[in-house]
Amino acid sequence: MPFAPPELRPFARLSIAVASPIEVGDIGAGDRRVIAITGGTVEGPAIRGRVLPGGADFQVIRPSGLTELQARYVIETEDGALVYVENNGLRFGPPEALERIRRGEPVDPALIYFRSTPRFETAAPAYRWLMHRLFVATGARHPDRVELAVFEVG
Repeated sequence: MPFAPPELRPFARLSIAVASPIEVGDIGAGDRRVIAITGGTVEGPAIRGRVLPGGADFQVIRPSGLTELQARYVIETEDGALVYVENNGLRFGPPEALERIRRGEPVDPALIYFRSTPRFETAAPAYRWLMHRLFVATGARHPDRVELAVFEVG
């Protein structure tokens, strides 16, 4: 009996404001960067709120240009719940486009493969269901923010 492929259901759009990167430097496996998260918004049919300042995106840019992303931050929902987010992903594209991103310049998101897998943790009863689902996201990096479209895997 064949399995049906999973559905992707729209969950939320996030606009995450970011500071200038802190360039730690070459760690042997690539260049380490830390980018502070300074705020943002969350808008979706099941969740609305804001991204709280204080999180960060911890990146390693491999010699091939592949960027491994590990973002950690907290969402405060409109009804006051706190939701911790761990969002791991990959970003890759043509070398010239990746270099423009690294310099903080605008790049057409269509040139870049940017996918991630956000996971959620919360003590709020209304949002505990988030911990029992898988989510995937597609993203775009802009000079001052990251935009994510997050989908629930059904």
